[in-house]
Amino acid sequence: MKYSMFVGRWQPLHKGHLWLINERLKEGKNVWLAIRDVKPDKNNPWTAQEIEKMIHEGELKDLIADRRVVTSIIPDIESVNYGRGVGYEINEYQPPKNSGVMFISATKIRESIKNGDNSWKKMVDESIHEEIHSLLN
Repeated sequence: MKYSMFVGRWQPLHKGHLWLINERLKEGKNVWLAIRDVKPDKNNPWTAQEIEKMIHEGELKDLIADRRVVTSIIPDIESVNYGRGVGYEINEYQPPKNSGVMFISATKIRESIKNGDNSWKKMVDESIHEEIHSLLN
């Protein structure tokens, strides 16, 4: 099987990420989520293992069971590089401005949680609300 690779910290996986992943899935493609193994800090409150667990327990769990979506933890990276004629596509997706996901960011989510503001819950799939909250407390 071939996969469309997405590299990220996913701190946490939010509805903007899900929109992006679903765009590729709608094209009949499989998706590989490469989780960067970053050292936890204020901008990365979860370990790569905790992020992977959240992803596996969230909205994508059925697609993971079917192997349409796979995850793996990769070393932290400083760049993505490619040469000509590498045999795969480089794609960029931009959500429509009226999609509701255009302005979602993991930074906003983390700030909202830190400030005790529950507005973050609108930006993250409900299936991982408890997991996110428990890992931060």
